[in-house]
Amino acid sequence: TPLVTMLFVNSFPILLLLAASAASFAPTQHHQRQSTSLFMNQKKKQKPLPSKGFGGASSSSPRVSSALSSTTFIKPKTTSNFKYAGSIRPGLQSPKRLVPSEKIVFPDYADDGVPKARPPLFPWVIEVKKPEEIEKMRIAGRAAREVLDLAGREVRPGITTDEIDRIVHEATLARGGYPSPLNYHNFPKSCCTSVNEVICHGIPDDRPLEKGDIVNIDITCYVNGYHGDCSEMFVVGGEEAADAKARHLLQATYDCWVKALNFVKPGNDYKDIGAIIEDHVVAEGFNTVKSFCGHGIGSVFHTNPNILHYRNSEPAGKMAPGHTFTIEPMICEGEASYLMWPDDWTATTRDGGRSAQFEHTLLITKDGVEALTGKIETSTVHFWEKESKVHEGVWLGTSADAKERE
Repeated sequence: TPLVTMLFVNSFPILLLLAASAASFAPTQHHQRQSTSLFMNQKKKQKPLPSKGFGGASSSSPRVSSALSSTTFIKPKTTSNFKYAGSIRPGLQSPKRLVPSEKIVFPDYADDGVPKARPPLFPWVIEVKKPEEIEKMRIAGRAAREVLDLAGREVRPGITTDEIDRIVHEATLARGGYPSPLNYHNFPKSCCTSVNEVICHGIPDDRPLEKGDIVNIDITCYVNGYHGDCSEMFVVGGEEAADAKARHLLQATYDCWVKALNFVKPGNDYKDIGAIIEDHVVAEGFNTVKSFCGHGIGSVFHTNPNILHYRNSEPAGKMAPGHTFTIEPMICEGEASYLMWPDDWTATTRDGGRSAQFEHTLLITKDGVEALTGKIETSTVHFWEKESKVHEGVWLGTSADAKERE
């Protein structure tokens, strides 16, 4: 779940010596090096409310039942003269799905859409998780992985992203979790589905997926007070439906991501992740999005450190055991700047070129790093994992424990 570079943390602008924060929920002004205001997974404040972050609909609470609040579909916010960049258009949205409050632990924004916790003022101040917190994050990460795998297996021509959202919502509840995107800064759905030119924060709707589409499904589960966050790409109709350019984009995105994952270990600088990503994709003929970033995660959805996916010199701190965060580069066929739809959530490429993204929640250990949202025995292994020249097969981490599980 990405953030924006021109970020407002939980809708409150703060001055940092740095910039950026978490994964694709907020756009970033990468040309400003001093005092960059950040949105944690939200975009710049524009007019009055609704405040953005991970959502921007009404502030109604999603409590009580997993059924839809009504059977009437909702027309998305749009304008008659808005110029879309590519072929994707907003469809009708089902109402917010509800959550049984007597069984599920709710995040602090569930009722009013406003996250209460704020990240530390200085971007190099990063929480070190205690052993008991890490165990809770393992549970949340496993839940997110199971839900993502389940959603991915349903990707096929003709299914709507709203149906995928229903599957995600119900699967999250079945695991005792709350779907973290739901009502986060008033985001109206339980996951993000970003198709073709959509970079991030695509809102599930009634548009049927078409053969050859590429879609990112972004899942975050909040289980017993902790978030697990991951996303993955899927080709509608199977890998044979992907054209050559799509295969190249998916492979380059996966490989730059794994290169960045392999860099993570105690003592390294967070800022150096970005250069690894940018150098790889530029050499492949692609561009990395600078307006959204990865983020720290735990009991708070988005916090320090801010993970920029491009070369930078921001003081984001040093890696240390017990840090948990995401890396989630968004890589584009062409122009990497974004166009925000009138719904104030959906960010697409400006030129209509396709975009791809992968994401794990990571834990730094004494001897490396491991993916808390890593694949499990039943996970599908895709062509980009089988054909990668960076890491063949499933990547679970670099720690001794992770390598043994691979």
